[in-house]
Amino acid sequence: MGLLERFLQYVSIDTQSDENSETFPSTSKQYDLLNLLAEQMKQLGLTEVEVDKNGYAMGSIPATPGYEDKPVIGFIAHVDTAPDMSGKDVKPRLIENYEGGDIQLNPSLTMSVKEFPELLNHVGHRLIVTDGTTLLGADDKAGVAEIMDAAEWLMAHPEFAHGKIRLGFTPDEEIGRGVDFFDVEHFGARFAYTLDGGPIGELEYENFNAASAKFSIQGRNIHPGYAKNKMINSLQILCEINSILPVAMRPEYTQGYEGFYHLVGMSGGVETAEMSYIVRDHCRTKFEQKKAFLQDVTAFLNKKYGEGVVTLVLKDQYYNMREQVELHPEVVDKAIEAMKLAGVEPVIKPIRGGTDGARLSFMNLPCPNLFTGMMNFHGKYEYCSLDTMEKAVETILNIVKLWAK
Repeated sequence: MGLLERFLQYVSIDTQSDENSETFPSTSKQYDLLNLLAEQMKQLGLTEVEVDKNGYAMGSIPATPGYEDKPVIGFIAHVDTAPDMSGKDVKPRLIENYEGGDIQLNPSLTMSVKEFPELLNHVGHRLIVTDGTTLLGADDKAGVAEIMDAAEWLMAHPEFAHGKIRLGFTPDEEIGRGVDFFDVEHFGARFAYTLDGGPIGELEYENFNAASAKFSIQGRNIHPGYAKNKMINSLQILCEINSILPVAMRPEYTQGYEGFYHLVGMSGGVETAEMSYIVRDHCRTKFEQKKAFLQDVTAFLNKKYGEGVVTLVLKDQYYNMREQVELHPEVVDKAIEAMKLAGVEPVIKPIRGGTDGARLSFMNLPCPNLFTGMMNFHGKYEYCSLDTMEKAVETILNIVKLWAK
């Protein structure tokens, strides 16, 4: 099966996760792809293939005889697609030779170079686009396909010497639960790489420190005609909280290493209301300061309106993997060298988000993130470069070769 055929097969399977579900995986339909991957690994001749009770699909490419003492390395990708937009009935289209210019996705929707100038970096590439009604699912089925394509090549070329290789496919990454039950000891790799990055050359081993913040307001509803000095309007307090937080620290005004407060939901009425944020910063000190500021805002408003009117629940989600990965510079050095061997210039940049690898790095599995070729993910403008996907497969094979030295 070729890389394109494999990718198109995977994106045809609806694997959208659900942040409101209390099950794990959050949606049973993710098993449709997880079970397929397990079956395909068996067909390729991989060993130790399984889909465990938590939905993790794993398999092993045995070490070449004489290379059993080499470090066991892993490659990991997630199968779920984002809740932001439907991943059902995806109708991808292949542009054989992108010549530049706008791309018409359907009669009423165009992806323009003006809005998406990165398109021009792909002139001459084979691009896979959506029909403008769903996301594509390249996040992260591009990574899944690349890992499986590399595995197929390795199994077909026994003369290519390597140590033991572990493959892992996870559910629920898009809702932050991807490795909640991932058994690192059972996985058995010393180092691993997630294939969950974007443009060609992207190499990431820094990510946000992340937390969720939920404000709950207990107001007091009084008939508005008789409300003077009595009413406490929960909705007004929500507005007040949002106005206190610095506008310049909203995600639409930040980039690079700049952190943010991102309002992701609000609901309620005069009597009670709730508002949720995600809090992000690469710097651990600034991250803690942001959380402390939210606590100060809560204390201030309770002093203003009465104790217990405003309740804040803060929950840390993940931390910057850099402090763990930097303890093992070889895992990054080999990725850099592998890209250069493939003729790819490494682009080292911080992730303005998080991956399974961030949490795995704190679970004693150092796990940088590599490019896959996906662009504009999580929406109808998502596309992927098949040429970049092929370079990702080549990079995987080069990493395998370098760890065997």
